[in-house]
Amino acid sequence: MSKSLEDLLKSAGNTVQLLRNSKIGAYIYPVVAPEFQNWRSEQRAWRESAVLFDQSHHMVDIYIKGPDALKLLSDTAINSFASFPVNRAKQYVPVSHSGHVIGDGILFHLAQNELVFVGRAPCANWIRYHAATGGYNVEITHDDRSPSRPGGKPVNRISYRYQIQGPNAWAIIEKLHGGKLDQLKFFNMASMNIAGTEVRTLRHGMAGAPGLEIWGPYADGDRIKDAILAAGAEFGMVPVGARAYATNTLESGWIPSPLPAVYSGAEMKGYREWLPASSYEGTGAIGGSFVSDNIEDYYVTPYEIGYGPFIKFDHDFIGRSALEKMQNNNHRRKVTLAWNSEDVVSSFATMFQKGDNVKYMELPLSNYASSSYDTVLGGDKQVGLSMFSGYSYNERSMLSLATVDADVAIGTEVILLWGEKENTAKTTVEPSTQARIRARVSSVPYAEVVRGQYVEGSWRNK
Repeated sequence: MSKSLEDLLKSAGNTVQLLRNSKIGAYIYPVVAPEFQNWRSEQRAWRESAVLFDQSHHMVDIYIKGPDALKLLSDTAINSFASFPVNRAKQYVPVSHSGHVIGDGILFHLAQNELVFVGRAPCANWIRYHAATGGYNVEITHDDRSPSRPGGKPVNRISYRYQIQGPNAWAIIEKLHGGKLDQLKFFNMASMNIAGTEVRTLRHGMAGAPGLEIWGPYADGDRIKDAILAAGAEFGMVPVGARAYATNTLESGWIPSPLPAVYSGAEMKGYREWLPASSYEGTGAIGGSFVSDNIEDYYVTPYEIGYGPFIKFDHDFIGRSALEKMQNNNHRRKVTLAWNSEDVVSSFATMFQKGDNVKYMELPLSNYASSSYDTVLGGDKQVGLSMFSGYSYNERSMLSLATVDADVAIGTEVILLWGEKENTAKTTVEPSTQARIRARVSSVPYAEVVRGQYVEGSWRNK
């Protein structure tokens, strides 16, 4: 019998130390080339012209069919399913019995009793577990993300998935379609024609302007991609590589990888016994300057990372009673931290000086673990956690997405502790020292163009 996550945690003794010493390395965005031009030009293109994001490989797809498909999802999500018709999408957010976030992703309602979830492993695993153990009349097809290191072996998925984004996106879309195409409401789905093929579409806006996510059979992917890039050439379209791709969220404001809140609690024990030790949850790494022996100090609530508006108490769901009890608390809130350039430059300078160096800041994405937690100080008091960091060429700034105490005002200067004091077995951390980085508490989304152009009703401007 294979070892479970519960077995692994028991043998490890301390869950935090297990995860802080994981040797899995940084989270990899697989298969897609690191750069097609250079990551600076690719970042600039989603603000000034147009980009093609290739999302075909780094996310898990869970295809859900059957008469209980919506019930399974409603029972496990904070979101309301009172109105979720075919050809609509929604952000799916499940929480643990204690009301803490397991993850999030996007649900596509493809047809009656047929949906697909697209996102990271924690949510996909949660859906699969309840489908297998909850007595639901559903059929699950698990299309795992592409291997982080394929080693030259062929890679195959059920679907390709692309996004056409940027201020010139809609002109490219209409050129591909061969005529005018109505701009659907946000997260509505339809179809269009590309290279003589009908493809499914989702109205999106990942880069702050109207765009589409498109998908279809994986075998069609190269032909569709070539057609998009050919049509986009006159509009300055740039394909975005794996290095720049994830940094878009620094400008748009989504925290991709909070630690899934599954490692504690008696009500979660059955899930831990179902999950293998080799799962994302068993092998993932915690990185950053914040250290606590209590794994629950790394959990976040939906309120803290901007998902409060999603919570609807119009249905029964796992974690409902816990969220009802905490809904009137004085919650931390999500912000952007704009790092002080002088402090960043001083930290980089230690790489060119004899003696101890500050932990290297990889550019453009500076995360070096599956889930990042850096201490944020207001004076001598901890006032928050920085959870996703990197560099925006558009803003000429190091930025990070963070949660801070409710009384920390926009414009406040705080201190971010960068680097790890204690030695761990993480392969992504070299012998280094900590730095105190001044940072300005700023709005989320940080980019004014994103705040201004996201449609009314998007979670980003609630």
